[in-house]
Amino acid sequence: MADSGSTSACRARGRPCSLPSDPAPIDVGLLSPVTVGSADAVSDAAVLDALVTAEAALARAWGEVAAAPADAVAGISGALGWSGPGQLCIGHGADLGALAEAAVAGGNPVIPLVSALRARVAPEHRAWVHRGATSQDILDSALMLVARRACTDVSAALERAEAALTALARTHRGTVAAARTLGQHAVPTTFGLRAATWLAGVRRAGVRLEAAASTLPAQLGGAAGTLAAAVEAAGHALGDEAARDAAVRLPTLLAAELGLAAPDAPWHTVRWPVTELGDALVQVMDAAGVVAADVVTLSRTEIAEVSEGAAGGSSAMPQKQNPAASVLIRSAAIRAPHLGASLHASAALAVDERPDGAWHAEWPVLRELLRLALGTAATLARLVDGLVIDADAMARNTAASGGLIVAERLSAVAAPLVGPDRLAAIIARANGGDDLRGLLASESALAGLDLDELLDPAHYTGLAGILTDRLTGDTRA
Repeated sequence: MADSGSTSACRARGRPCSLPSDPAPIDVGLLSPVTVGSADAVSDAAVLDALVTAEAALARAWGEVAAAPADAVAGISGALGWSGPGQLCIGHGADLGALAEAAVAGGNPVIPLVSALRARVAPEHRAWVHRGATSQDILDSALMLVARRACTDVSAALERAEAALTALARTHRGTVAAARTLGQHAVPTTFGLRAATWLAGVRRAGVRLEAAASTLPAQLGGAAGTLAAAVEAAGHALGDEAARDAAVRLPTLLAAELGLAAPDAPWHTVRWPVTELGDALVQVMDAAGVVAADVVTLSRTEIAEVSEGAAGGSSAMPQKQNPAASVLIRSAAIRAPHLGASLHASAALAVDERPDGAWHAEWPVLRELLRLALGTAATLARLVDGLVIDADAMARNTAASGGLIVAERLSAVAAPLVGPDRLAAIIARANGGDDLRGLLASESALAGLDLDELLDPAHYTGLAGILTDRLTGDTRA
């Protein structure tokens, strides 16, 4: 049998195993369908591009403070494939598989990457590759760059979802539906208010995500967060008097080249950028999860008030139209909080001036949260844009209790006339199957009431319309 190149095959032959230089994707979303199509933005290849970009940006920052010679900056920028501020380097030629294998020895991919990048530039310029930085500076900056770019895509998808939810809420402002609490009919509401409530959650998550993304900082602190190496390097190039000023400016200039926020100070062990971003990503999936959970419930055969426009089928039951998009969103919403908690655990264990394992634990967790958020937001936008609403089913379900859905209203209007105990007896008989309207009509104390109006769910939706207008920004309120 031909050698497949697998690690099991090479072990069987008693020779060292190595990753192929261009390995096939290990995870394309086979077991996480919600993430299909979202991997590229946060893939190993994207992270590698961002790492190279951080190194190129650092060299350019040295040029900005007039420490690095212009020809060195130009040479490094060209060799590393610099594409412009906030853009990823392309054409740098770094070997992803080789770097992954070499990263094992030092515990991170930056160490072998620096050697590989220096080999690509002219010997006289190599000293300005990675000058004054440590591995964490480059990796943190790269992950923030990847995250910032991914968050832009998540925000765009959330905006599409918001637009679709706004349209749903306005269209169904007066569509009466049964509100449910603890799984049971409660009082009448409108589908418009339900959609507007979904909108409020999604909008708030989007606002929080944009706030977190806009403050993601670059990282530059040197070996232990003092920037001592940067001061020393600047001193050799500029003289002692200008060295400290140049070193102080360097992190801000690095951030500008990367399109990130300028850090107030190194944050090697103060991990708020990661935890705040993680919390915002979890909130995105919380908000989407609420929508998905409601759609799953409302699309049940016995309720049938909504359906997904492109529902999935069943491999065994051809009659089924499964709410596949909602199911996938829920899967992400269930996973996300645990990932967010892991980021907080890592932050709490960030000891000394460089975490020994806690920092490393962040990398795959943050990447998975970003990937889930990318897939969830895109799936949510498709779900709500194609959601099919059955107003007739909502009317049937609202009427299914024979008027008991307005029992709260009866307590306010009828109880003062017949007494609370008598009304309780009437409600109990209606719950047992007797006709509620007939029971009320037989009470002489209620003869002056318009029972049809009193029992009409559409006349007991409170401020549903006004709240819908407020949440959708409609000025008619």
